[in-house]
Amino acid sequence: MSHGPRSGLAAVSSALLAMSRHLEVRDVLKTIVASARELLDAQYAALGVPDDHGGFAQFVVDGVSEEQWKAIGPLPRQHGILAAMLHEARSERLADVRKDPRFEGWPKAHPDLVDFLGLPIRDGAEVIGALFLANKNCPKPEGSCGFTAEDEELLGILAQHAAIALTNARLYERSRELTIAEERSRLAHELHDAVSQKLFSLRLTAQAAARLVDRDPSRAKGELQQVAVLAAEAADELRAAVVELRPAALDEDGLVATLRTQIQVLDRAHTARVTFACHGVKALPASQEEAVLRVAQEALHNALRHSGADHVDVTLDRRGGGAVLRVTDDGRGFDPQAVRRAGRHLGLVSMRDRASGAGGTLTVESVPGKGTTIEMEVPGG
Repeated sequence: MSHGPRSGLAAVSSALLAMSRHLEVRDVLKTIVASARELLDAQYAALGVPDDHGGFAQFVVDGVSEEQWKAIGPLPRQHGILAAMLHEARSERLADVRKDPRFEGWPKAHPDLVDFLGLPIRDGAEVIGALFLANKNCPKPEGSCGFTAEDEELLGILAQHAAIALTNARLYERSRELTIAEERSRLAHELHDAVSQKLFSLRLTAQAAARLVDRDPSRAKGELQQVAVLAAEAADELRAAVVELRPAALDEDGLVATLRTQIQVLDRAHTARVTFACHGVKALPASQEEAVLRVAQEALHNALRHSGADHVDVTLDRRGGGAVLRVTDDGRGFDPQAVRRAGRHLGLVSMRDRASGAGGTLTVESVPGKGTTIEMEVPGG
């Protein structure tokens, strides 16, 4: 692999762009490792993120097959050269890692590593990872390291940007966890309202039955039958709470299933009829799926809490390689221009920001007395 100025710059640029495309920590780690191995033309690359107990919270490799990785066994501990990079926070370039006095061996199935280049990944003063490469694909004079000072400089540039990408990914995941917690709290409130209404009705019906037992037994029997119906409905709502308040599963279930589940909850919790239909949409990039979900939630919140609607319809349709979300209600509507002039937003600014951030567009159509339609389009992958 040539490291001339043009090819080196192009390769670094390509690696940095690849890192910036991902928001999930695991995806960022994999991209860093693959980019480093390709950039420096090494046989193996790995990146370890330390935990607080002498091990690694995450350890990603490139150049090792799935079968080899399983055969190697548990994740390594923080010892030997890895510990030196983490605790002493300095780079290591070795002609033969096996001859270093700190070398402590590796499992039987581990590939044989010889020349070695490793760097800590730092966020300010904190070491948040160790990135290393082994077995440079080039002729090596006896006793010399295949990795050069230029390789070390290139890896240093990559490590600096890897720190930024990894920190951003962590912030993104923390932000998403907070959003999930807020959403679970909101769903809990919706379900609490629904169950409380059922239990209140059950209590009134039971009191009516108690008053009728002596003077009108047949009517009392009818009231007790209604008590049984209301109790069964309340039990159903409580079962729904257990199921629906599990951690949000956008990553596992996808946008369509997550939207459908949440809309079913809202339909049970409100007097308004809330429906969902999807046509031809399968999967979108993760950032777009999250944006669509959050816009749908904000639009639904406005419709159910503020519009007085009897019906709210949510549709998700395929358009080209992307999708169009449409939330329509038959509520009281509003004048978008008047809302803007009055400095009120009804979440519209937030929704537009989410749509724009996902590379999409948002349009709002509303007329006083004639309901509201919010439409969001995203381009897909």
